[in-house]
Amino acid sequence: MFSDFLQLFFPRNCHACGNTLIKQENLICYSCRYSLPRTGFHLQPGNPVEQLFWGRVPLTAAAACFEFRKSGGVQRLLHLLKYKNEPDIGREIGRIYGKELLQSPVFSESELVIPVPLHASRLKSRGYNQSEVFAEGLIESMPSMRVDLSLKRISKTATQTKRSRFDRWKNVETVFSFQEEGEAVRGKRILLVDDVVTTGATLEACAARILRAGADSVRVACIAATR
Repeated sequence: MFSDFLQLFFPRNCHACGNTLIKQENLICYSCRYSLPRTGFHLQPGNPVEQLFWGRVPLTAAAACFEFRKSGGVQRLLHLLKYKNEPDIGREIGRIYGKELLQSPVFSESELVIPVPLHASRLKSRGYNQSEVFAEGLIESMPSMRVDLSLKRISKTATQTKRSRFDRWKNVETVFSFQEEGEAVRGKRILLVDDVVTTGATLEACAARILRAGADSVRVACIAATR
């Protein structure tokens, strides 16, 4: 009764569409969970996200949960996650996508989840890494895996927005490094995760560094992919 009373005066709204949530819903209403544009890429070898990396870095697989559309529910969720102090959105999407990734033999065999790291200064200003909270949600649905945070961003880079593919690559080519020479990833099957994949330059740089550290293989999973 107390929760119903609070809902009356402080209604909980869906973060994707703004409609009022019912008691059983959490952050994203059932309607949006059904209607947000899924890609299905985790079950499609050679999908458009994988194609971004062909000839660039040898990934085992790559996928994204949602298709990013301007002014859509996915964009609203990502904006809240990154800029409005809503880390629970990342965890919830991770829980949702983790259940889907279990359907894929390639993704479900992953051993470590590595989020694309933020530079310390950006992490301090934001308070959390949006890719890390996404990873935390994933392992709730994929309990055989664990999150590893040994990959670090050692220098701060300018924003990637509006940069060309080549400029994005040059911007991140040498900014990632491992603690203890990457001992944690040696021989492991890695799931590298980020919020949005556009050109793939940041993920490419991370994956290349992980493979140089001796990882067995790398897969990529993101919250959303742009067209």
